[in-house]
Amino acid sequence: MATETVAKPRTSARVGVQKFGTFLSGMIMPNIGAFIAWGLITALFIEKGWIPVAELGGFGTNAEGEPNGGIVGPMVTYLLPILIAYTGGRMVYDVRGGVVGAIATMGVIAGTDSPMFIGAMIMGPLGAWTMKQIDRLWDGKIRPGFEMLVNNFSAGIWGAVLALGGFYGLSYVVKWFTDRAGEVVEFLVNNGLLPLTSIFIEPAKVLFLNNAINHGVLTPLGIQQSLEQGKSILFLLEANPGPGLGILLAYMFFGRGAARASAPGAAIIHFLGGIHEIYFPYVLMKPILILAAIGGGMAGIATLSITNAGLVAPAAPGSIIAVLAQTARDSYLGVILAVIIATAVSFLIASVILRTSKNTGEDDLSAATSRMEAMKGKKSSVSSALTGDQAGAQAGTVLTRPVRNIVFACDAGMGSSAMGASVLRNKIKAAGFPDVKVTNSAIANLNDTFDVVVTHQDLTERAQPRTASAVHYSVDNFMNSPRYDEIVDLVRTSDSEGVASDAGTTAEATAGAQPTAAASSAAATHGAHAAEPASAVDGKAADGQAGEGKGVLLRESVVLNGTATDRDAAIDEAGKLLLDRGAVDVSYVHAMHEREESVSTYMGSFLAIPHGTNDAKEHINHSAVSIIRYPEGIDWGGKQVKFVVGVAGLNNEHLHILSSIAKIFTNKAQVAQLEEANSVDEVLELFGKVNA
Repeated sequence: MATETVAKPRTSARVGVQKFGTFLSGMIMPNIGAFIAWGLITALFIEKGWIPVAELGGFGTNAEGEPNGGIVGPMVTYLLPILIAYTGGRMVYDVRGGVVGAIATMGVIAGTDSPMFIGAMIMGPLGAWTMKQIDRLWDGKIRPGFEMLVNNFSAGIWGAVLALGGFYGLSYVVKWFTDRAGEVVEFLVNNGLLPLTSIFIEPAKVLFLNNAINHGVLTPLGIQQSLEQGKSILFLLEANPGPGLGILLAYMFFGRGAARASAPGAAIIHFLGGIHEIYFPYVLMKPILILAAIGGGMAGIATLSITNAGLVAPAAPGSIIAVLAQTARDSYLGVILAVIIATAVSFLIASVILRTSKNTGEDDLSAATSRMEAMKGKKSSVSSALTGDQAGAQAGTVLTRPVRNIVFACDAGMGSSAMGASVLRNKIKAAGFPDVKVTNSAIANLNDTFDVVVTHQDLTERAQPRTASAVHYSVDNFMNSPRYDEIVDLVRTSDSEGVASDAGTTAEATAGAQPTAAASSAAATHGAHAAEPASAVDGKAADGQAGEGKGVLLRESVVLNGTATDRDAAIDEAGKLLLDRGAVDVSYVHAMHEREESVSTYMGSFLAIPHGTNDAKEHINHSAVSIIRYPEGIDWGGKQVKFVVGVAGLNNEHLHILSSIAKIFTNKAQVAQLEEANSVDEVLELFGKVNA
């Protein structure tokens, strides 16, 4: 299949705002469930709610005459900001960053009587980033056995320092900013100018700049307003589905070709599913339609202002279902009218534009979808609803940046993927791209931060949902797959396109590449390892990491003439060598068979590397590798295998040996030397030469 790479000219300012907005959204969106819970509790139990309950809503006094605390206030004061801070910190520096960010945010929360959402979005990432820089100061300098002590105390001390700084400093700055922003909103409302915000909000949505406005300003201010008044109009400035629905309805009646045919399905996804980005390509086909979105947005906001309607909490996604679920008790008429009127105004303006415009060839929905994805920076999850499954399969994943992060994924993340990563890493370095990071990972540990994902052809379907925005390559031979050359070409092409200033070109990846239908450092890539030397050959530990007799590859683990005659017996023979060394228990050997039944560990070049499943890592005592040669060869699922390498790996201790094996088996001359070796010493010497 073809994989398309589009290099799109993008202004640095817009890209910067997009990235900032995406980062803010990344802190808010994972916690939307908590916002919904708070919104429902607020709508039900506050004094003006559907079912007022003083103990829950936090109004009135108890039998002793003390004010009721309730749970509405503590949730918005403590729970939501700390969740945001933890999420933001984790995005920067994994769990450690999340913890430090949450500690730091507590100081900001305690320093003021206002909900500190903006403070949380500052202190969470800031605490994580500063902790990351501090850790770099003593990285690799801590004596063995003191790591936990240093890590825990450094996080605690720095978190306390940041909490004090937030309490005495940042809380006042954020409070001042919040008060001033609130005054601006109040000015706009009092003077009837709030509808004018649609002039900025609606174009920002189509350009994917809305997250910075919505999550950075409107949501924090809206929550403050909701806490004081029981509802806020600010939650609907961007989330109203009416403007987009009106444009899609206009295409249903007056559109042409594929745009008209796909509009009904897009309208359902937009209105009920809340995925607003699905109407963006329709606007990009005829940019003047942004006037319809602006008109509809202004009409909707004006209606909300006149009826004094609002929501109690953010509506995310922007579905009519989510909007109605968060509508204040006294605002249903106003909210429903705002959606209907916004839809009607947008429909009328869009209809006039579509009826009076001529078809000049710009009505290409596929091209507009590609432009939308290029602006977004990754594949849209709903693009197939616009262009059809077939088009999506042919077009592939849209890349708008150079390839910088490639991952090999297998079931366990320690055997075949490690060797494949080593082979491709060498090829990419030889091509002149040493900065491209090639790692390996278990499929269970994948996340959607990679540019390219390589898997065995039997595992691609499992990897795709976890890495929807990446280009996928399926291989059946990890040692010398022709797909590797295609990936190198993709790296070269995307790098040159990323530097170019004009329109993009297309890089073709042939039948083995499986594009998907539909953005982290090593700290976030759990289980992904670069092949760095961790242990040495023949029991000599590298850098003191392996104990005496616990080297990854020992001479007693090398057999020149294996006795097995079939695949299962060979796995048992390789597993027994690992058992004899005390590296694994018998359950791990069983898991080696289980792994082989799910996906073959045949690598190509007469090599197989059986290893356990990801769940079997608990049965590994220490890292070890066994090597068995079968001079006559054995059948391995229809492939001839002469070398079987049993693998048991903890952390990255075994990857140095696998990297050496990969280098040897991509060199025909060295494979021939292995076939002709007459002693174990010759085998170990050959690996020593490679390592040198």
